[in-house]
Amino acid sequence: MNQEKSETPEKNPAVAHSHPGQDSRRDFMMKVSLGLGGLAAAAVAVPVVGALVAPLLEDKPEVWRNVGAPDQFPVGTTKLVKFENADPLKWAGETARTAAWIRHEADGQFVAFSVNCTHLGCPVRWEADAELFMCPCHGGIYYRDGTVAAGPPPKPLPRYDVRIAQGQVQVGTAPIPITKFSDG
Repeated sequence: MNQEKSETPEKNPAVAHSHPGQDSRRDFMMKVSLGLGGLAAAAVAVPVVGALVAPLLEDKPEVWRNVGAPDQFPVGTTKLVKFENADPLKWAGETARTAAWIRHEADGQFVAFSVNCTHLGCPVRWEADAELFMCPCHGGIYYRDGTVAAGPPPKPLPRYDVRIAQGQVQVGTAPIPITKFSDG
């Protein structure tokens, strides 16, 4: 009796490759296609990532913003002051403006806190009677020194540098990193 050979590549790998150890043309083309696709993806991704990360890596100098004369801040009070980003772009509009809480601790000693909660960035308000900063979004509460009292904030309120120069209370700010895709 004549038995027919019915071997398939699944049953016998030698049938799939006439020369063991060599890739088929299909395997080779697949590897070349994947390699070229990877190179194309990298060619697109590198400039995009660079444009997004570069502003964060720039070391911009601190800029001092005048926020008022020392006599505008009675000792023991906490006051909201507003100022503009140190390096605003023409199109920035309202986003170029920011604020800080300034407290006059003692004669000539000031402290300044960010207005943004460290949980999700909501603006905190100063409650003078309770002597607490309170975040209305998720119940974050900070003591008068900016440390966390309760709620979800993971860390204290950020502080700004403060000095008195040229008869003004000044807050030290750095430009907010904004990605510049063009000069406009």
